[in-house]
Amino acid sequence: MKELLFLQPTFQERIWGGRALETQFNYDIPAGAIGECWGISAHANGQSIVKNGPYSGQTLGAVYQVADEIFGANRSEIFPLLVKILDANADLSVQVHPDDGYAAVHEAGELGKTECWYVLDAQPDAKIIFGHHAQSLEEMKQMIEADDWEGLLRVVPVKKGDFFYVPSGTIHALCAGTLILEVQQSSDTTYRLYDYHRLDDAGNLRELHIEKSLAVSTIPHTQDDEETVVLHVDEQMKVMRLVGNGFFTVYRYDVITKGRLLHDLDKYALVSVVSGAGVFAGQAVKKGDHFIVPVDFGEAHFEGTFEMIVAHI
Repeated sequence: MKELLFLQPTFQERIWGGRALETQFNYDIPAGAIGECWGISAHANGQSIVKNGPYSGQTLGAVYQVADEIFGANRSEIFPLLVKILDANADLSVQVHPDDGYAAVHEAGELGKTECWYVLDAQPDAKIIFGHHAQSLEEMKQMIEADDWEGLLRVVPVKKGDFFYVPSGTIHALCAGTLILEVQQSSDTTYRLYDYHRLDDAGNLRELHIEKSLAVSTIPHTQDDEETVVLHVDEQMKVMRLVGNGFFTVYRYDVITKGRLLHDLDKYALVSVVSGAGVFAGQAVKKGDHFIVPVDFGEAHFEGTFEMIVAHI
């Protein structure tokens, strides 16, 4: 197949969301506090819809089951990744995600959730919560019981262009004033450890998952940094591999005038354009577009001035 598969995102309302997906990406989003754009998703809780070609109008999940020419004949049983844009207009809850083994037992076969964040924008003095200071499970329990969240949680400053690898078991939270692109395993399982004693619209405290959070958290916190590798740089484009492991490989492409995809051509690739505009394999692309490059597509050339995040398994 020599045609890109363009996708219509779905949008998720969140208590911490805002309107940046509308103002910064020109998405036609619903009214209210919209926190998440699920740009490339085959998850049952929010599926992308194919916008073009012979599968137009179908869900990505349905197409994935039948389209060998796009995804290859030896693909995994379920679509493995989910690509989001998150607008943290307020602080997210402090949370942690299980790995595949724990999720399979406790979450009806759902995948675990290892993820990574590329910071698209950040207000001055923006921060995230990334990790904790407890040295043992007992110490963490004591700090939680004492409501000593300031002492427990590790706060990290962030700026536009930063990248974070967030393996399952990492206690974390986006904080107000950050806009990120997230590549993650296709899972919607989150354990909420702390929510600032925040009330929902009905005036109730939101549910916490303390027992499960403690069961899956990495204690003590470990920094599993993935080294960014510059793969290509010249006057036409710069390509960096942000992370590469058994869950996903993610690249950042800064296209100055033109270039081509550098990943293995026997893999289908998920592409999100996060700034600018241009032409990709003969088709116009712009900020906010999400599409899939089919397996064995051949050399995917592009031109223009834009930035994109590319991922594959």
